[in-house]
Amino acid sequence: MDNPCQIRFFFTFATLKNPTINLFMKKLVLVCLCLINLTNLKAQTDPVLMNIAGKPVTKSEFERVYKKNNNKDVSFDDKSVRDYLELYINYKLKVQAALDASLDTSATFKNELMGYRKQLATPYMTDTTVSQQILTEAYERLQKDVRASHILIRCNPDALPKDTVAAYTKIMRLRDLITKKKFDFAKVARDSSDDPSAKENGGDLGYFTGMQMVYPFETVAYTTPIGQISMPVRTKFGYHIIKVADHRAAQGEIHCAHIMIKVAPGVADNDTAAINAKTKINEIYQKVKAGEKFEDLAATYSEDKGSAKNGGALPWFGTGRMVPEFEKAAFALKTDGQISEPIKSSYGWHIIKRLEARGIPSFDEKKAELKQQISRDSRNEASKDAMISKIKSAYKYKENIAAKDEFLKSLDSAIVAGEYSDTLAGKFNKNLFSLGNSNYAQSDFAAYIVTHQTKRSSGDPYNVGNAMYQAYVNETCLAYEESRLEDKYPDFKNLMQEYRDGILLFDLTDKQVWSRAVKDTTGLETFYNSNKTNYMWPERLHAVIYSCASESIASDVRKLLKKKTPATDILDKTNKESQLNLSVKEGKFISGDNDVIDTLQFVTPTKKMAGSIFSNLPKGLTANFSNNNQITFVDIKEFLQPMPKSLEEAKGLVTADYQTYLEKSWIEQLRKKYPVQVNDEVLKSIIKK
Repeated sequence: MDNPCQIRFFFTFATLKNPTINLFMKKLVLVCLCLINLTNLKAQTDPVLMNIAGKPVTKSEFERVYKKNNNKDVSFDDKSVRDYLELYINYKLKVQAALDASLDTSATFKNELMGYRKQLATPYMTDTTVSQQILTEAYERLQKDVRASHILIRCNPDALPKDTVAAYTKIMRLRDLITKKKFDFAKVARDSSDDPSAKENGGDLGYFTGMQMVYPFETVAYTTPIGQISMPVRTKFGYHIIKVADHRAAQGEIHCAHIMIKVAPGVADNDTAAINAKTKINEIYQKVKAGEKFEDLAATYSEDKGSAKNGGALPWFGTGRMVPEFEKAAFALKTDGQISEPIKSSYGWHIIKRLEARGIPSFDEKKAELKQQISRDSRNEASKDAMISKIKSAYKYKENIAAKDEFLKSLDSAIVAGEYSDTLAGKFNKNLFSLGNSNYAQSDFAAYIVTHQTKRSSGDPYNVGNAMYQAYVNETCLAYEESRLEDKYPDFKNLMQEYRDGILLFDLTDKQVWSRAVKDTTGLETFYNSNKTNYMWPERLHAVIYSCASESIASDVRKLLKKKTPATDILDKTNKESQLNLSVKEGKFISGDNDVIDTLQFVTPTKKMAGSIFSNLPKGLTANFSNNNQITFVDIKEFLQPMPKSLEEAKGLVTADYQTYLEKSWIEQLRKKYPVQVNDEVLKSIIKK
């Protein structure tokens, strides 16, 4: 009975033959009719837009993806929709080709997809109420900086009870020494703390703000009154006592520029390189004081190349984001435009200019960043614990305490040594707990131990086993909920489908296009030879630029050039007294490549001004001219006519174009291989004028 007509016929025929047909049969037939009517209604409300390789793509699927991959003001005009339709067809064809090649069956694909699934599942696997509370608390703590000292007594998270008691007893004894016998906190820290830095700083951590310490430590530091010493707090490192020295309003964030001269780590102050660096930074500072533009000096001299091209400008930063020496000097600048004296950090020498300062960004501005930080922080466990409690309640978690205790008592030193074998648990087959419709036996937990155990230097077998049991229960609860996400959340199901297709598409495109273009050297060379006129050098000038600190230095450099002194020797001799005396740059320059080269047409006499600028320039040394507060001249070596770049010179561009060519050819093959049928009436219903 494949259609309503057949069912209606059956219903009528049965009724005529047997007027006393029972009520159950009537209900069954009516239910079937309703289901078919609903199916037809769904088909009408979500018609098939197209068939690709025999697989339907519904109108709703296309509209969802179209909206998602365009901005919020997405246009449904004829051209936009039809253009995207072609792209989507190409996408689906590639995915079908990947499926036909069985790429979805490889272990690499499955592992990668599961990795993405874990990431995508994260928002669904946390308690949103608790997460919001933690997020709000984190932002509130950012409003205040805390200065504190601490003493640490190390204690592993899975330490034996006797070792835990010993560590706690020791930290309490040290606290009593300070609070009752009035010993100096810093001295006790230097003598007894297991934090190696305490030998130097007496346990003083300086100022820090929210999200910069492990969560339990941060919480105690923020809640202990100034001048007081906390009770012991346990973190993954051990037991701490914390003395809070000060609170201050958060100093906010600052935007600075700097000029840096590097000094390699470990270089002694009396080393020649260190002396030269200090001399150079002081010479630059004198130029700053003399009124030369900071941004120009940064561009010319700073050895932080990333910021030099932006006039030395750095990203915004706040407390704890830079090395202490740099941070202290930067925040000591109180007005925009103020410039520091040279300061030394672990990276070298800096001159810092304050550009602007601001308070902590608003909650909405900071929220996304905080969420990322919390996801990697121990405070995320609170949200996870709340979620596990919800899962246990929703799926009626029930534990067999007697079976659990029986199993844990059977464990011996093998689990501490990381040598536990589940063959030892052969006689244990009782259920440990149930969750939903599933039961989890002692043997399941034994198998978990085998794959998750690690070697420990010490530990009580029962305690180690109990800790692993709690982890096993938690992971099982989360896995149970995670396995149902597709059924519970359509958005998650759609997202997983997109990631699945995306990975397949990437893998096959890499094989057919990207990697092929790199590995197929013969094909690449053939493509280049057929299209080499697309990869031309414009006219160029082979030249050497000499930038001198003064006219007299320029004169000395010219004399050395006349003697044909090598460039390295010229630099060494000229910069012997100052690293700023001379810089030399050689290259083959195109128009717009270098401001000095572009200036030559205005400072160098030429025979004629028509045609190429470079070809009119005479070879040899130009006259001196001023550029960027320096005396500059250029040694013009040769004018180079336009010519094709070699394959090596243009390899990046050629490879990209070859990839485009390969992809276009591949799509043409796919269009011939797989049939594509588009329902134009459905397509027109999507298009809106």
